[in-house]
Amino acid sequence: MADLHELGAVEQATLVRRREVSPVELVEHYLARIEQRSAEVGAFVTVTPDVARAQARAAEAAPGTADDLSPLHGVPIAIKDLTRTAGVRTTFGSAAFTDAVADIDDHVVTRLRAGGTAMLGKTSTPEFGLPCYTEPDVAPPARTPWDLSLSASGSSGGAAAAVAAGLVPLAHGNDGGGSVRTPASVCGLVGFKPSRGRVSNGPRSADVAMLACHGVLARTVADAAAFLDVTAGPAVGDPWWAPPLPPGETFLEHARRAPVPLRIGRFMTPVLADVVPHPAVVAAFEGTGELLEALGHHVEDVPCPFDPGVVPHFEAMWAAGAAAMPITSEAELRLRPLTRWTRAQGQGLSGQQLMAALMAARLAAHDALVTMSGYDAVLVPTLADLPQPVGGIRNDDDPAADFEAQKAFSPYCAPFNITGQPAISLPLHWTDEALPVGVQLVGRPAGEGLLLSLAAQLEAARPWRDRRPDIW
Repeated sequence: MADLHELGAVEQATLVRRREVSPVELVEHYLARIEQRSAEVGAFVTVTPDVARAQARAAEAAPGTADDLSPLHGVPIAIKDLTRTAGVRTTFGSAAFTDAVADIDDHVVTRLRAGGTAMLGKTSTPEFGLPCYTEPDVAPPARTPWDLSLSASGSSGGAAAAVAAGLVPLAHGNDGGGSVRTPASVCGLVGFKPSRGRVSNGPRSADVAMLACHGVLARTVADAAAFLDVTAGPAVGDPWWAPPLPPGETFLEHARRAPVPLRIGRFMTPVLADVVPHPAVVAAFEGTGELLEALGHHVEDVPCPFDPGVVPHFEAMWAAGAAAMPITSEAELRLRPLTRWTRAQGQGLSGQQLMAALMAARLAAHDALVTMSGYDAVLVPTLADLPQPVGGIRNDDDPAADFEAQKAFSPYCAPFNITGQPAISLPLHWTDEALPVGVQLVGRPAGEGLLLSLAAQLEAARPWRDRRPDIW
């Protein structure tokens, strides 16, 4: 049998159900790899061996038949450090919360526990998940395992680094403006952001703009689908729900069947910034369009469905969310320059300005969804550029310039947080220097099933899972 970390999460769960591999064996294998390699790639901020071992023993002793178990039963996972885990250090990537311990689980953690997974620890994130690079004060910078001089992006950079380095088979992330998809692109992974309301943000979410959602970093589309099967569903008190699949269907089953020929729109106009995409990004975009045509789909160019006027409204919502974080005046002094600057932008907004931004964003989302409604999926780049050097975007001396550089690097992802559509980044292109370049497919609202079917079809046509960095 292959080394355990070479197996996908669904494959590992299958072996656990057959009792060919034990959850304890999987946990010990990954804990050893984390000890050897986590610091090198900046993956974990907190490792929880006792929790992982206890959950693995519980999974091994679970009653019932194999058919009763979740598709990830017994599989080790990791939780992003923006997400509360009861009794575990949760820093939110900030020196202001270095020793904070959560008193509750977020609902997504509760679902993963109930699904029989074993939590290896908390993956690194930038402060409050705000930038698209992961260089927190509480942990080493997250690096893409494909070139350790380059950033793993953010804000789920630690999660992406962990999966790409073989330190965990799949990892939880969250995405408010591309935070799952951009790290997936630079780390050569599947990065999946579900529809708004598909996975509960409760119980303490105060994201009134409803930009953020829980997602996953994985090596295969099937693994991402299985994560959704375990975590999907609303909780009491949620303000928004995505309709469930028809009875008896699973997202994993959707990932195992090819779609009928689809109508796919595509555009390459950056939304957040006026930039020219890197030639490798253009090649990835064009190559994916050709592959989709070869698979029998109809692909056509469409105008960008987003007016640039939506950008300042997104920025206002983003800043207001940062400003809403409850921070004492003493803790405020320990925040990063970018965080303080972003909070200041939010604190400077009047109630009328914030409400106007929320209303304008809703109207822009409506118009974009109507424009895209004639297509089963939309193809866009994930990023405008290749992976950037560690520290290459960050600018502590000029946070405003830092923010503009982030927009230029990642101008394609955030609009789909505004619309709430499901979106997936796939590692379908590689440069001559063996750097991954992701492309993004966006589905209809609540259309994860079809989107996963299409993504899996592309994966089968141009497989990537056997590509591994040297650190593997």
